[in-house]
Parts: sequence; structure tokens; C-alpha cells
Amino acid sequence: MKSIRFGLLGALLATMAQVANAGEVTAAVAANFTAPVQQIAELFQKETGHTVKFSFGSSGKFYSQIQNGAPYDVFLAADEKNPKLLEQEGLAVKDSRFVYALGTLVLWSAKPGFVDSKGAVLGKDGFNKIAYADPKLAPYGLAAQETLQKMNLWDRVQSKLVTGESITQTYQFAATGNAELAFIALAQITKDGKVTEGSWWIVPADMYNPIKQSAVQLSAAKDPIAARAFMVFLKSEKAQVIIRSFGYGLP
Repeated sequence: MKSIRFGLLGALLATMAQVANAGEVTAAVAANFTAPVQQIAELFQKETGHTVKFSFGSSGKFYSQIQNGAPYDVFLAADEKNPKLLEQEGLAVKDSRFVYALGTLVLWSAKPGFVDSKGAVLGKDGFNKIAYADPKLAPYGLAAQETLQKMNLWDRVQSKLVTGESITQTYQFAATGNAELAFIALAQITKDGKVTEGSWWIVPADMYNPIKQSAVQLSAAKDPIAARAFMVFLKSEKAQVIIRSFGYGLP
């Protein structure tokens, strides 16, 4: 009985020590990674006591904000370019950058049966609007542009394009019926390894440049210890299981 009490006391003291040493990570995260990173953060908090405060949006906008002094500790971008630029500019910790996920582009419609398995719907006249994220700000938007150009459809669909500021807004255009089609991230419609709604075409990887989603720790981090711990956890097997379950590839 005494050993049980001592065991409980030890566990309580360990928990109290963890809370006392807990920090907060402020993370700028590409919108397509919203659901996975929230699950990852829950596990991270349970294991370390550190909490994570998120801002979600387009990688291009976050890059500009960080250049202008936005108080983020880590940046989880949807590309390699922006984290690499921050590293070169001295705004990110040297050698902290790594690819945490490989993104997959998908053409999606909220309507079941509307999108065929080869994307042939794009070459037909059965839709009025197609949404994509701003290619200047969002890597998935650039991938959508590259896909349409490779299919020789870019000029043809100009009058039908609806541009979202982020991949989240792009998804909403199609989910609400304001656009019949949208180029989005596979992760946005995937849960536990399965697409959960509508109809879709997974765009072949050779139709756009690889989407190498990269993370980097920022030089101005207010809590560099907690930030570093989160970056390490993002590489862990537990985090990778979650990342894979949303349809991402791993480097």
C-alpha cells in the first residue's frame, strides 16, 4: 500500500514538474495542414506539457508577416521556397529546416459522381466555376495552374476560375456550391486514410512540381526550447502516423 502511495506521489511530482517547465509554441501553419497538426499538437502536449497556439493561412502571406516581425516560433509551410528564403535571410534557425510532408493535389466536387477518375470533366462544358488557391501565395494553387497548363486547359478555363486566398477558402467555394469544382489538398477531404465526401480525381504527381511541405524554427522564437521540442516531435513516428492518415506522403 505504501509503495502505491509513493508511486502516485512520484507521478504527481513528475506531472507538476512538467507543468512548471511547460512552454507555449506559436506556430504559423499552412491551411492545408490544419487538421493533422491539431491532432499532432494534442499528443505533443500530453508528452511534453508544451502547448501550441496556431495561426492558419497561406504560406506566402506568412512569409511576408514573418519578414515584418510577426511573433511566430515555428513556420510549417506548404512549400520549400518560403522557409528556405527565411533561412537565407537570417530569420530562421540555420539547419532547422526539413520536409515534414509531401502534399497531394486533388480535383474535388461536393457532388457525388461529378468528377470522374481521370479528370476528364475539366475538358467538358458541364461546370461554370472552378476554384483554386492564389498561385502567388499558395503552393497548391501553383500546382493547380501547372496541372491545367499541362492539360492545355489553362487558357480555356480563365473565365471560370475563382481564386481563393488560401486552400481553406478554395475548399469552401466548392463545399458551399459557389464553384462546382476545386483544386484542393487531398488532406482536406481525407480522414483515417479515406476520402469522406463528394467526388474526386487525385492528380498524377507528374502533372505538377512536388509539393514539399517544409518546417523551420524561427530565429525570433520567444520559447526556443519548446519550439525545438515541437520540431523534433513533428519528425516522430507518432506524428508521421497522423500525417499519413490524411493522405500525405513522407520524405
